[in-house]
Amino acid sequence: MSLLRPITPADIKGPALYGPIRDDFRRRIMELKAPRRVLVGDRVSLVFENRHTLTFQIEEMLRAENITSPAGIAEEIAVYNALMPDDDSLSATLFVELPRDADARAELGKLVGLDEHVVLWIGDHALRAAFEPGRATADRISAVQYLRFPLPPVARVALATAGTPLALEIDHPAYRHRVALAEATRASLAHDFE
Repeated sequence: MSLLRPITPADIKGPALYGPIRDDFRRRIMELKAPRRVLVGDRVSLVFENRHTLTFQIEEMLRAENITSPAGIAEEIAVYNALMPDDDSLSATLFVELPRDADARAELGKLVGLDEHVVLWIGDHALRAAFEPGRATADRISAVQYLRFPLPPVARVALATAGTPLALEIDHPAYRHRVALAEATRASLAHDFE
C-alpha cells in the first residue's frame, strides 16, 4: 500500500472504534515520527508527514472534537489529504516552539518571512520549501506552518540512495541554523516512495 495514497473514510475508525486502540496506535505513530522529527536550532521543529502521521492526526481531531458524522469526517479527511506528500514532493509541518514566558507576538514577529528561508538539502540538491499561504501577515507568522518541498526526479533518486546526506537549513536573517539529518530520516522518507 502506497504511503502517498489519499486517505479515505474506509481508513478512519472514528471516535468509538479509535478510543480502545488509541494508546497502541499513538505509540506506533510516535515511533514512526521519531526519525521524521527534526529540531532546527532552539525554536523550530519540523515533522515530515506521510499517510500514517496524517491518519493519526485525523483520528485525534475526530476524537477531540467528537466528530462522528460522515460529512464531518469527510471534511477532516479533505483537510489532511491536502497535506499528503505526493510523487513530486515531501510535506511537513513546521512548529515554532516558544518558551512559556516568551511574548509570542514579538517572537513570531521576528520570524516574518520564514516562508522564504527553509531549505532541505538532499545531497547537492537544494529544495526550497513552499509554505501554505495564509498563515502569515506583514507583522507575524503562525506558530504552525504547513510546507512542501518539491522533489524533482534527480532528488528523489538521491533520497532513495542509502548514505545520501540530508540537511535542513533555515537561512532567515533572524534565525540561521543548519542541521544534518540522520540516515534513519533519509530511510524513513525514502520508504514513503516505495
